[in-house]
Amino acid sequence: MLQPGDPAPTFTATAVGGVYGWGETIKLADFKGQIVVLYFYPKDDTPGCTKQACSLRDAWKNFTDRAAVFGVSIDSAKSHKKFVTKYSLPFPLISDEDKNIVEAYGVWVEKSMYGRKYMGTERSTFIVGPEGKIKAVFRKVKPEEHTDLILAAL
Repeated sequence: MLQPGDPAPTFTATAVGGVYGWGETIKLADFKGQIVVLYFYPKDDTPGCTKQACSLRDAWKNFTDRAAVFGVSIDSAKSHKKFVTKYSLPFPLISDEDKNIVEAYGVWVEKSMYGRKYMGTERSTFIVGPEGKIKAVFRKVKPEEHTDLILAAL
């Protein structure tokens, strides 16, 4: 389990939306010297994930000068494009189809719904400081509390 003070796991992935248009390769190392918010969510265009993304969208002016914000899920870049477009999301989403990022951050976990166990992404957020170390960790985030948690930690 990653804790504040740990080095943030590095990654290379495709970002969709925001300044990255419909898909550009990014690396965490590209953001050295900046604060990065990585919020992990289960699936594009589902009720909780939509509420979470739209809350960030609605508070976007509070983030623009403070941190680079990325949503991360195992959805495809094509799915992200639809989600970004449908809800006019101003921030990019990272596609982690191979699950390398969710596994590195420890958010690919066993979940249970209606008695059925399955693997999925735990709704969690990591704030990475300018030096590349974890500054804050929020696990099992409630969508309606997410934006306030991040803003308080920045």
